Amino acid sequence: DQSEIQAEIYRKDDRLLTFLKDVYVESRDPPVQVKVGGGEHLPCKQEEKRLAKLGHCGDLDVKKVPKGKISIVEALMLLNNHKLHPQTWTAEKIAVEYSLELKEVNSLLEFFIPFTVQEFPKESKKAI
Repeated sequence: DQSEIQAEIYRKDDRLLTFLKDVYVESRDPPVQVKVGGGEHLPCKQEEKRLAKLGHCGDLDVKKVPKGKISIVEALMLLNNHKLHPQTWTAEKIAVEYSLELKEVNSLLEFFIPFTVQEFPKESKKAI
């Protein structure tokens, strides 16, 4: 039984061979198209970085920050400095010191206000 199967596998079938000879396959690659804005695969420009103004968080502090951005620690420091000494820490000085745009610094100073902790006198605690 096994030998009959092997013989059937290796047997030539002339009818199938003639069909195979009639088959003709032609293949062409599609024309290459140039993509508009095809710079996705180009190496990107190295982003400029500056050393961060280190805070008091030690290992959690970010060491290098891209120009035009600030870390959380720096944001809290500059907001607090501006709040305590607005004549010294002006928007222009902050923009230069932290490599930021003046428009962004003005928005930051206008819309973000650091928290202040206030303690109430002991006699007014009963009223609360």
